[in-house]
Amino acid sequence: MKISDPGKTRRRITSLLILLTFLVMSVTGALSFFRPFSIKIVGLHALMGFVFMAFIVVHILNNSRQLRGYLKSPKIWLIIAVIVGLSALFFYQPAPVKAVLGLSQNLGPALDRFEVKEDGMVYLYAPSEYYEMELTVKTGPNFDPENPPAIAIWLENQGDYHIKTLLGPDEISAELPYWSFKRKGWENAKEEAQRDDEIDAVSTPTPNGSFDPADYILPADSDTSTPYKLLIEINQTGDAHGDYADQPSLVYSVEIDNLSPVTFQIFDLIGYPKREDESGKEAWGLYFVDESFGSALKLVDSVLLRIDREKQERE
Repeated sequence: MKISDPGKTRRRITSLLILLTFLVMSVTGALSFFRPFSIKIVGLHALMGFVFMAFIVVHILNNSRQLRGYLKSPKIWLIIAVIVGLSALFFYQPAPVKAVLGLSQNLGPALDRFEVKEDGMVYLYAPSEYYEMELTVKTGPNFDPENPPAIAIWLENQGDYHIKTLLGPDEISAELPYWSFKRKGWENAKEEAQRDDEIDAVSTPTPNGSFDPADYILPADSDTSTPYKLLIEINQTGDAHGDYADQPSLVYSVEIDNLSPVTFQIFDLIGYPKREDESGKEAWGLYFVDESFGSALKLVDSVLLRIDREKQERE
């Protein structure tokens, strides 16, 4: 009569479970690399990794005697050195590793992406799977991709109040005075609302009154949505021309109306910012760009906005 060994059976089951979890991790890892970001696939890969670690612990406990024998082999240190070296290589990502990672289709879960190319700049904003905003800046002859200008992209409501910065410096910047002024006004308004305990009023979707970008970009009821503006401020510091030791930044704008949706729109150059304090308070206005400007006008050739609402309409 053959007597089964409980320890041997346990080790076989653990080995099988390790194999199966490893297969799941391998498949989800490959899918995460070759396909666009999916929280379900990445989540399955990560959670199965924890399960895999638990089975490894059980495997170590079941085979502790054999594993202690492996540690006495001089080859183990070579294996450890190889693993540590590969981990450091992949962590610091030198150029060859970055080139391989560049083949991946998984660009992460970010809402927006910004890329500077030789012939222009592309900004992509996708706050929903049903809505995609792409802004393409075709650059002019004075644009240097090695030394690109400072840029800010933001939304304003019809009352000319800042709603949301889509792209810009982390802090207020003297290079982008108009955006900085609008951003400071928005921050002050939020602080006042918090002090008055009226934060709900700030995001109320009323015409010219809402500071919530969702009320404009993805309104719950498109029939009651109000137009809003998308603005860009661009400044190449140190670009002297004529009487300017450093030409001011330039501001481009386009109005978006969900009640009359269009796919493509061209930005207009609406002026350059100039400080004009009122009653002792900081204020900035936009002034007409005349012939006194030179190289600053050749930074940008055109700015095209594309909004894809097709998926939303099909729903």
